[in-house]
Amino acid sequence: METNGEVAGLLLAAGGGRRLGGRPKALLPFRGRPLVEHAVRTLRAGGCGPVHVVLGAAAAEVREAAELDGCVIVENPHWEGGMGSSLRAGLASLAGAASRPAATVIGLVDQPGVGAETVARVLAAARAGDDLVSGLVSAMYEGRRGHPVLIGASRWAGVACSAGEDRGARTYLREHAEQTVLVECGDVGDAADIDTPADLRLLAAAAQRATEC
Repeated sequence: METNGEVAGLLLAAGGGRRLGGRPKALLPFRGRPLVEHAVRTLRAGGCGPVHVVLGAAAAEVREAAELDGCVIVENPHWEGGMGSSLRAGLASLAGAASRPAATVIGLVDQPGVGAETVARVLAAARAGDDLVSGLVSAMYEGRRGHPVLIGASRWAGVACSAGEDRGARTYLREHAEQTVLVECGDVGDAADIDTPADLRLLAAAAQRATEC
């Protein structure tokens, strides 16, 4: 498979925040800006090249409010079907790029505690392997697999086929557990999701850590 050797970022940011009262997660405030901007910066600072951002809920509003210059914007009209549809849309965008990346690091917009150092660890583990194009690396937090996940280009079709509703790449990773490199990141990141109003405290905690850095 011919690739450009780069690792692209793939940010899944289509969620409508149903349990947040319908507040799109991409637009949640983080240090005075939409959260989606922070998630893009995290992927770039961690070593990813071009970043493909999958939008869904309030996509037009996100485009207007957030500065996403240099990103490839992918709109998923089926975002209400869950993460799986957004993952498929993002992988299709990557596969159809004029210059195909060797791999992608997949991040979630609603995990502000996952920082650039976590992305960099996952990327370093993949580059240390024999073949980036067939790479499969996942961050791990105190023994539990989480995001970000790096997936080599030769695996995108298989991941897309296995993704369904809210499963994302979970089924594929489970079926290929023996081939997945796990990287402990619990000392540098927090993989907690923002799903409910009570979880909004994670934004403040992540903002505080960013200020300290």
